[in-house]
Amino acid sequence: MKLDILAFGAHPDDVELGAGATIAKEISLGKKVGIVDLTSGELGTRGTPEIRASEAKKAAAILGVSIRENLGLADGFFKTDLESQMCVIEMIRTYQPEVVLCNAIRDRHIDHGKGSSLVSDACFLSGLIKIETNDAQGAPQQAWRPKQVYHYIQWENINPDFVVNVSGFLDQKEKSILAYASQFFDPASKDPETPISSKNFLDSVRYRAQDLGRLIGVAAAEGFTAERHVAVERLDGLI
Repeated sequence: MKLDILAFGAHPDDVELGAGATIAKEISLGKKVGIVDLTSGELGTRGTPEIRASEAKKAAAILGVSIRENLGLADGFFKTDLESQMCVIEMIRTYQPEVVLCNAIRDRHIDHGKGSSLVSDACFLSGLIKIETNDAQGAPQQAWRPKQVYHYIQWENINPDFVVNVSGFLDQKEKSILAYASQFFDPASKDPETPISSKNFLDSVRYRAQDLGRLIGVAAAEGFTAERHVAVERLDGLI
């Protein structure tokens, strides 16, 4: 299955938090989108890998993505090494996306910056014909390099290079986030508190989108950073 957009996250819920509304909008416009989680989030204070997997499946259904896969890399300890790169390259060549979304270029959680570099590097390497990979049936894969690699924004307030108008899709994003019931605000929960389990954090996701929307004159927006200049065909292509 060829996808238009493939979104990578170091942990289940990264993609939803960073780009959930953008993904929902793109799918509504007929784009085929997939999600690949690098790890199972097994080091997370709350929940278990099994619970996170179940929640990720629910979140994927809410967004309407075509596929969701998990590479099973080591939470907290994966590296940008040959083995990890080859796993990501195989995913890119399997789905041949035009656009790849990946973790924030830097962030509070060490896996986010590492995941960003890992996927970005793999997007380049995936286009080299001398790197050989095979698909699930053992057949050789073709080299493939996405046209664009964009990084969503997570905990840290990074200044975006561009923003996407996601007005009308914020509720769908929030529902996909709340599918991770083990991770986010629940006043009845007895689990230990974490930086993302507070009501303030959940509120901040909506506040950020609304504030970015305010800056461009719409109801809500999500921000991204780009690895090269973002170009438009003509001046009236900008909002």
